[in-house]
Amino acid sequence: MLWRPCGEHAALLDCDSLALMTAARATVEAAGIDGIAELVPGARSLLVVAEPGSRALSAVRELLDGADLTHPPAGSPHEVTLDVHYDGEDLSLVARDAGVSVAEAVALHTEAEYTVAFTGFAPGFGYLTGLPDALRQPRLESPRTKVPAGAVGIGGEFTGVYPRESPGGWRLLGHTDATLFDPAAERPALFAPGDRVRFRSV
Repeated sequence: MLWRPCGEHAALLDCDSLALMTAARATVEAAGIDGIAELVPGARSLLVVAEPGSRALSAVRELLDGADLTHPPAGSPHEVTLDVHYDGEDLSLVARDAGVSVAEAVALHTEAEYTVAFTGFAPGFGYLTGLPDALRQPRLESPRTKVPAGAVGIGGEFTGVYPRESPGGWRLLGHTDATLFDPAAERPALFAPGDRVRFRSV
């Protein structure tokens, strides 16, 4: 891991892997260190933003220097189950490339438990880890200019849900009617890093 200064009150931790970043984030969150204004996880990085005048940055560094990141705290994650209509445009392609039937591809996707590794791309979009190996497939060669809100897709090692209509290159498995982002809600984004997610076929 490598720390990089990021402005006056923040530091960016470069991690060798997604698993290491996830462990670092969970460790820092569980410690409840005073003075942390924001934690922003990425695929291979963790941005720590401190409140001005606090010693949160040095406390986080000391914490992670002495932590066993092979056994991060499990915590008590928020759990979300999404009902999904598996009617996506790429479902047959996904099944073919996985070497299974469409029904088996759906079963693979619904039987796994996912964790929100980080968010981004659009408000409410979560990058979910835990995808079975057979469903770890490349993005489309030509991204779509419009992917509808609620579309459930896979891309590389992640699965996720498009919170609003947008361009996108992930393979689409189906769609959900769930609201992924509501700026007027007490918790605007349905997904937050560390949340556990399951998909249920309806």
